[in-house]
Amino acid sequence: MERNPITDVSETRFKNVEWVSEIESTNTELLRRAREEAPEGEVLIADLQTAGRGRRGRVWEAPARTSLMMSILLRPPPTAFKVSQISLFTSALALATISAVQELTGITLQVKWPNDLVTDSIEPPTRPIDGDFGYRKIAGILTETVIVGREVNALVIGIGINTDWPEVPPHLEHRASSLNLISGKKTNRDLLSKKILINLEKRYDSLLESGGTKKLLRELKSNSATLHKQVKVEISTAAEPMSAIEGTAIDIDNDGQLLVRLANGDEKTINVGDVYHLRPLPR
Repeated sequence: MERNPITDVSETRFKNVEWVSEIESTNTELLRRAREEAPEGEVLIADLQTAGRGRRGRVWEAPARTSLMMSILLRPPPTAFKVSQISLFTSALALATISAVQELTGITLQVKWPNDLVTDSIEPPTRPIDGDFGYRKIAGILTETVIVGREVNALVIGIGINTDWPEVPPHLEHRASSLNLISGKKTNRDLLSKKILINLEKRYDSLLESGGTKKLLRELKSNSATLHKQVKVEISTAAEPMSAIEGTAIDIDNDGQLLVRLANGDEKTINVGDVYHLRPLPR
């Protein structure tokens, strides 16, 4: 793998940052290294992924140098968190990215539960569309684990950010965009990666401290695109391949799970699922 210039983040735990021209998947490679006891703080960034992955095995594709594709290896102490709280580390990277993007571009992003970063649509669609309503996706995050015995031995958190698309493909109109198309300027991917890692260092350290979970959850809720929205949640389990519920997203609990209130007043806690924002209810 050919090395490109390495981002300087020596003031953080992320001292080993490798930037490559091409790789199958940054997450897959870091998971391999994690199983071989690579130290916490390794970071792998690629200009091009030939087998990039999203949640639930979805494909992540982008032409070379049009996205920031970065994976990070963490080894949080098992005593510092519950397995059910793994999504909070995803949220830490999401919030670190929101701050970095705001600082560099002035663009405001929000977290669409559980793992997307979105911005409002310039114009709402004038015709019905499948899926989500009223925002454009800018980034997605994938968190994967290495389990040893009954404990999480390592986390690999990968993020793909649309930074420099030449244009929005017609099939993604109203659904996705890129930082450069919104800001009107080319994105400095090296500087963006550096600021994300510096921001993540602060949130990761805080998350491992007493009371850190509450602090992160406050920030997450204040930057949520999903809370108080009408949503449809598609849930797939071993017992039931696919089911769906609709309701209002009313809270995010201490484990990072989404709480949805159904039309009949019942409340359902969502640990894993695909969330779609629905058109606002008529007033």
